Amino acid sequence: MTHSSPPSDRPATTIGGAMTVPEFCRWASVGKTKLYEEIGAGRIRPRKVGSKTLILRAEAEAWLNSLPTA
Repeated sequence: MTHSSPPSDRPATTIGGAMTVPEFCRWASVGKTKLYEEIGAGRIRPRKVGSKTLILRAEAEAWLNSLPTA
């Protein structure tokens, strides 16, 4: 099985696809409690694959960009 690079018309934010909850928490430097608060408030929309919760990379980046600047 060979892996090809993504099509050139694919936005860079989708490269890498999705993150698990622990991966998102490391990426965003937040704890699981904060992630689940953001999900509960509708600011992050997770996806499910069986029992696994995934956060799309584009969703994560949109959430990060929506945060207020310091």
